[in-house]
Amino acid sequence: MPHLSTYVALADHSEQTLADSFRTIGNGHPDVHDVFHMCHTLAKMSDGHRERLRAAVDRYGEDDNLDEPERLRAPGVAEVRGGEIGLLRDLQDLHLLATLVKSTWMVVNQGAQGLRDRELIAQDSMAETERQLTWLETRMKAEPPQALIVAP
Repeated sequence: MPHLSTYVALADHSEQTLADSFRTIGNGHPDVHDVFHMCHTLAKMSDGHRERLRAAVDRYGEDDNLDEPERLRAPGVAEVRGGEIGLLRDLQDLHLLATLVKSTWMVVNQGAQGLRDRELIAQDSMAETERQLTWLETRMKAEPPQALIVAP
């Protein structure tokens, strides 16, 4: 069995963590309407990535029982922080998770190319993860002036 199964598992688990975390942050900041709605939209995007990954999971399996311990497995965001500075930090947490997802898709894509798995290569998951990161970066750029300069 190809070692791609390790990264298929990491992609699947990381996308689930990212989707759950987007929902947690969105639900935790319901008064910030763009964050609430976009977090739910971006969570659905990650759900779609996992759905499209199903065929690869069927082909390659999900090998997440490696001999060495997993050093970087993000548990996700379980709760939100309050206030504007809290929102900024929550967005940074999402950005870190999305960056892990993006780098995982990059590795999966390279393995899929090596195996000539056209179905897996053709997925839009990496490009859509880039869109998630772009929104997070844009939103983080908009938040700091008010969060960092104005006294609470």
